[in-house]
Amino acid sequence: MTRQHHPQCARRLPKRIILVRHGESQGNLDMSAYTTTPDYRIPLTALGAEQARAAGRRIHDVVAAAGGNWKVYFYVSPYARTRATLREIGRAFPRDRVIGAREECRVREQDFGNFQVEERMRAVKETRQRFGRFFFRFPEGESAADVFDRVASFLESLWRDIDMGRLDQDPSCETNLVIVSHGLTSRVFLMKWFKWTVAQFERLNNFDNCEFRVMQLGPGGEYSLLVHHTKEELQQWGMSPEMIADQQWRASANRRSWAEECSSFIDTFFEEPNDSSETSSSDDDEPEDKENGKTKLLE
Repeated sequence: MTRQHHPQCARRLPKRIILVRHGESQGNLDMSAYTTTPDYRIPLTALGAEQARAAGRRIHDVVAAAGGNWKVYFYVSPYARTRATLREIGRAFPRDRVIGAREECRVREQDFGNFQVEERMRAVKETRQRFGRFFFRFPEGESAADVFDRVASFLESLWRDIDMGRLDQDPSCETNLVIVSHGLTSRVFLMKWFKWTVAQFERLNNFDNCEFRVMQLGPGGEYSLLVHHTKEELQQWGMSPEMIADQQWRASANRRSWAEECSSFIDTFFEEPNDSSETSSSDDDEPEDKENGKTKLLE
């Protein structure tokens, strides 16, 4: 996702947008928990809380590495496990480094239905594999495409907050956004931001519990996963060579290098793109043919 900003407003862009999956939950440990407890009430395990505290320390190290004046702003899914994860992450940050925190319903988990009967869910998930993970809608629930729509709405609100300076009132301050969410929702966020196709999305592996992805602003004004992470990490996440090449371009914003080394995503949609160019002619022009150095009108 690319935005054009006036040079004087570029300093307001967050330095980093960090997506974090919640810690281990009781549902991760025991799928039968969903049969008696609503998904949004599933709590963290003791290990999940420990994972969240460790993630908080690692995120703190990322944003504080360069020193200077930095702050963080948190968005969090309303589910019990994400809110508990945020509480543990927050222990790593002094209060004067936190601009604020906001519960955001649009980054909640994909809705898999109400109380989930384990055997039925197993059969439903097998059907999803045959139908396609992105478009399959769970009974009484959502598809990943539905999640995409609400994440797209959230991104529009996020850009308004950024453009209006709601998240950064001090131009000398380096702002970092941390979004504590869920595995699929975070992957959909990346899909929307980087304009990935459905096929590219379906390549991606899920986040581990309390694993995070750092989208960092490159020198040319583009966010990239390759400013902080390595190509090897992106490969482990399931990203294709074309997706990694796009991240490499975004990290340096060198369009000439991109044109020389990487094929356009146009090839994703057209097997044999027509490389010829068309030139417009005026209404009075007639098609011409050249013969023996002379120009004549075609009959």
